[in-house]
Amino acid sequence: MSVTVGVLALLKAKPEKAADLAALLQEARALALAEQQTVSWYAFQADEVTYGIFDTFETDAGRQAHLAGEIAQALMTAAPELLAKDPDIRPLQLLAVK
Repeated sequence: MSVTVGVLALLKAKPEKAADLAALLQEARALALAEQQTVSWYAFQADEVTYGIFDTFETDAGRQAHLAGEIAQALMTAAPELLAKDPDIRPLQLLAVK
């Protein structure tokens, strides 16, 4: 089977909470490692307040399991305190993968 789908989540932190969001994303790595259907998982920082997660899956079922999992729950719980606006979560169809 090959990687066919992904998720891009863009997160805008409240300026005074950017470091807290970065810490949450770094801690979420352990949760991602435990997800057997998550092929790859990246947390990134684009600028002072913009962060994100990009992850890939072989099937939509794997993606749905991830979206209902512990990382998503942790983000939604922390969102009111850490984020300046609602997360921008985009399911993706992958066209080419190396």
